[in-house]
Amino acid sequence: MTPTTTETCSIALGTDACDARIVALKKQLGRRLLILGHHYQAEEVIRHADITGDSFKLASQAAKNTEAEFIIFCGVHFMAESADILAQPHQHVILPDLGAGCSMADMANLDQVEVAYAHLGGAEKVLPVTYMNSSAAIKAFTGANGGAVCTSSNAPRLMQWALKQREKLIFLPDQHLGRNTALRFGIGLHEMAIWDPHALPEANLAAGCKTARVVLWKGHCSVHAKFLPSHIAEVRAKHPGIHVLVHPECSMEVVDLADSSGSTERIIEMVAAAPSGSAFAIGTEINLVARLAKRHPDKLVVSLSGTQCLCSTMYRIDPRALLASLEALAQGRVVNEIVVDEQTAQNARKALERMLSFA
Repeated sequence: MTPTTTETCSIALGTDACDARIVALKKQLGRRLLILGHHYQAEEVIRHADITGDSFKLASQAAKNTEAEFIIFCGVHFMAESADILAQPHQHVILPDLGAGCSMADMANLDQVEVAYAHLGGAEKVLPVTYMNSSAAIKAFTGANGGAVCTSSNAPRLMQWALKQREKLIFLPDQHLGRNTALRFGIGLHEMAIWDPHALPEANLAAGCKTARVVLWKGHCSVHAKFLPSHIAEVRAKHPGIHVLVHPECSMEVVDLADSSGSTERIIEMVAAAPSGSAFAIGTEINLVARLAKRHPDKLVVSLSGTQCLCSTMYRIDPRALLASLEALAQGRVVNEIVVDEQTAQNARKALERMLSFA
């Protein structure tokens, strides 16, 4: 790239000037650029995205676009890692703010998982299945040990497949999605146990992990954990007949009381397909809920909780962070690039490819 004399003082720009500059730089970079926007991003960012979706959809769309030289991922760190794993060698994946992480993904590190896997019986007994919301290192561990990545949509099929391969599975890193998924196809609570990475292995084994068919990692989503059964009672009292729709990362108690549960893509589809006049209380990140309410003014769409559940790490990516990444590209520089080493990427790709076979 040929450097330009583009001004880089994006922090000082007002909102309208910032937006105008983003639009101009997108036009300048043309097909060399692809901007991906996760559903939980604020409207000020999502309006500039070429493709919007959940983490799985965006990673798969990035893999399909072989033309773009630069992929700016407006999401969080593990999503950008997945895009880099699936991207072509000539492509650069950029995360506008390196501080945009995921607390759930951070709840399982490789050393902890290897200790748990060994004590549970290793490759002879246990198959790992990891949620898309996990680090590249955990995806690579899963792929290297015959397991697969899953999404909230195909988790039931992946879990059934895993239990046909070995006598037990370890589900990483979200205990709630794992529990809700296992219950859906008949595995009882007595067949599940939680592995606490901060407890001694012997204590976890004694607490039920030794005999459990499904071992759930003690992790959770900091946003979806905020939704409580009391919120469902309150919203139904305020809006009789409202349809409560929640993400399966919510607790078992919340999912059991809700009318429906589904991935972010499923939530969007259900609201869109509902007849005019329908009413929904949605248990997921507030930016998506607000966007659905704006998109469907003929329907009542409210957050399940009045606490306005915001993904604060996702929120670190704002228009100015996006603009700073674009300004650098216009000057011939790539900043905040996410690069997964080839060995990690190779094993993680195995787990992702197994996931894609169940998509």
